[in-house]
Amino acid sequence: MSEERINLHRDASDMLKATSRTFYIPISLLSPGLRETVTSAYLCMRAIDEIEDHPELHVESKSNLLRSISQLLQKPFNNSELKEVFHPYNSSLPDVTLRLGDWIKLCPPTIVEDVLNATSTMAKGMADWVLKEWQIKSEEDLNQYTYYVAGLVGVMLSDIWKWYDDTETDESLAIAFGRGLQSVNILRNRAEDLERGVDFFPDGWELEDMFMYARRNLAFADVYLENIKPGPILNFCKIPIALAHGTLDALTEGKEKMSRTAVTEIVSQVVSKQ
Repeated sequence: MSEERINLHRDASDMLKATSRTFYIPISLLSPGLRETVTSAYLCMRAIDEIEDHPELHVESKSNLLRSISQLLQKPFNNSELKEVFHPYNSSLPDVTLRLGDWIKLCPPTIVEDVLNATSTMAKGMADWVLKEWQIKSEEDLNQYTYYVAGLVGVMLSDIWKWYDDTETDESLAIAFGRGLQSVNILRNRAEDLERGVDFFPDGWELEDMFMYARRNLAFADVYLENIKPGPILNFCKIPIALAHGTLDALTEGKEKMSRTAVTEIVSQVVSKQ
């Protein structure tokens, strides 16, 4: 492996640790090859997520930027074009976004098209919801929003599992896997979101309605696990689902989030059962 490649692997691992409390541990436990692929996929999606959530960019800037990225990712990858799109925002976007081209380079060529397709679809969906200013009126709206920002992660992971060792998973359950994690995030970040003027709850929903939505999707996520044979992929999927269940329990008890000790304990329990 070249020195440039070694540095890229290290940078990606450091960036993953800096940006994801939930996924850093399960990704780090994956086998070589699979680990780099999932790291690349995660960082590609995190890169565009940072645009959607950016506290200072105007709605039109966010939407235009996300659409431009979506269109670029549908063509043969050209890093110089991507840098050109980012150029006006170099001073305001975080490194995880500005280095999107590096995360794409990290991905094996035999699966990169699937990762780029999913990221492109996500970017377009996010652009639409940015323009709507996240006005979620109904459960149907919530399903659509959570599909673009999280269900697509489940679909992309299923494509990676199939590519890696022919593991077959159900797409609707994969989407529920993503939705379950996202709905827990919505509950966890409720106060913070309302403070910035965003409400992801459909009209008329109370906290208990969102708790039921999260529990329903996490139940489907538990079924998703049943199709995966023991090994690194099952470990990977079990950890975020177990953490989501633990976070829901903590929120029900009135806590803001799980303690670091509780997180470590859950991860240890999941890994030791394999």
